[in-house]
Amino acid sequence: MFPLSPTRRNSNSSATDRFLAGLAAGLPASCSGGFPIVVGVSGGADSVGLLLGLHRLLHGPIMVAHAEHDLREEAADDRRFVEQLAARLGLACEWRKLAVRADRAEQGEGLEARARRLRYAFLADVAHASGGRHVLVAHTADDQAETILHRILRGTGLAGLGGMRLARELCDGVALVRPLLSVSRAEVRLFLQESAASWQEDATNADVARARNFLRHEVLPRCLAGPYPAASDAVVRLGRQAAVVADALGAAANHLLDRASRRQADGAVVIRPRDLAGLGDRHLLAEVVVALWKREEWPRRDMSAAHYDAVAGLLTQPASHTATTIELPGGLRASIEPDGSLRIAPLAQPSPDPTVPPVKSSGSKTSCL
Repeated sequence: MFPLSPTRRNSNSSATDRFLAGLAAGLPASCSGGFPIVVGVSGGADSVGLLLGLHRLLHGPIMVAHAEHDLREEAADDRRFVEQLAARLGLACEWRKLAVRADRAEQGEGLEARARRLRYAFLADVAHASGGRHVLVAHTADDQAETILHRILRGTGLAGLGGMRLARELCDGVALVRPLLSVSRAEVRLFLQESAASWQEDATNADVARARNFLRHEVLPRCLAGPYPAASDAVVRLGRQAAVVADALGAAANHLLDRASRRQADGAVVIRPRDLAGLGDRHLLAEVVVALWKREEWPRRDMSAAHYDAVAGLLTQPASHTATTIELPGGLRASIEPDGSLRIAPLAQPSPDPTVPPVKSSGSKTSCL
């Protein structure tokens, strides 16, 4: 615990000023709309810094939300720490114990992905129950650099290269906001030191057997201390540029999709290749296919870049080509109709077609670009 004074301002502290300015720059104007702000607080340094900074900057109600995962024996200590912190600040606190190990809702889902899914579902529930429109989490610029580098090494497209977005929809009527994406982890800790605040340390964050921790402790520090002192900033800057290009491609793909497609009563979508003729770029056609999956909200978890590219290939193949049908993840089938149009429809009873060779996956499950 620590001697916390909510009224302390340290207005003359440059580190505090820099942190609060960076946090304020990341907050959307809609956060001041009078609705409760839900803040995800794990008890770690970044989330504690986010909460203390918001408590200084915002005048509206703040709801503290803590997810207690069943992955560590110390999880209960973190939860008690967050509860006491919220009480010291005079803030309401909601928490939920998440049975991550027992949950098997998504087949083939990894432990970390399952924990993230359950955590965000809990945060969405807190927002709905409290009437909140925004859920704020404490991802920093360092987290962004690690995320982008992780995606590059694992295999990603241009959209994945853009990293985490400042804001996205969490659920209907609720936005997930990351206001610290331009603030470094070091700046958060300087702010906490000047605020005489402590935090909880998660011992698993030091386990370099985990991919993200390996990048955090083994790769990026060596780059920063060696020949690439601006490595993190460079990676984050590349991500911002990639996000701009990805957004532009997405907008173009949606425009082309609206022009070339029509939805049928049975849920199928038909695309007219002649309306996309002249593009001359298979990658852009594949991005049109990605836009279709997003628009129709078809399952995308098992769709790889190779699947999207294969569907795009049907839009460019000659009419006499023999491979006119592709079975796709999520119980979908893409086929060329007699008039040359491409029809993508849900299967009544999804089952593999032994006469159609499967599409080989490249391993990437993000956008094809």
